[in-house]
Amino acid sequence: MTVIFSKKCEIGIQAILYLATEGEKELFNAHQIAEKVKQPKEFVSKVLQTLTSSGIVGSKKGKNGGFFLNRSANKVRLIEIVETIDGLDIFNNCVLGFPGCSSEEPCPVHDEWGRLRDEAYKMLSEETLEDLIDITKTKLLTLH
Repeated sequence: MTVIFSKKCEIGIQAILYLATEGEKELFNAHQIAEKVKQPKEFVSKVLQTLTSSGIVGSKKGKNGGFFLNRSANKVRLIEIVETIDGLDIFNNCVLGFPGCSSEEPCPVHDEWGRLRDEAYKMLSEETLEDLIDITKTKLLTLH
């Protein structure tokens, strides 16, 4: 169950983490990536196409085409993936959707969510793909 990110964002993060485990500029088609992350190929392909606009993922068209990590894994932060797919509204707006929620007029979870939101944003902004490669490799092995 997703709490913060859309399913599209989760799949995007999983796919990019997989690409990071394989190394920069290594080419994989959507079917190969989808198989590794256990997600539908069509969905993986659409998400990766979205991520090519950010420059994080590159693509090569044609029969031998596919997707690749376009930047070094130590240069890509998780927050960039989140921002490209879901945007940053979750970090700026009321988690319960109340209009006008603020410190002066807080919603019922304003203070607690603010602390959690700030911690999540900090972690996503600090963690690079490289930081997560070993854990990702282990996780991908358990998906088989």
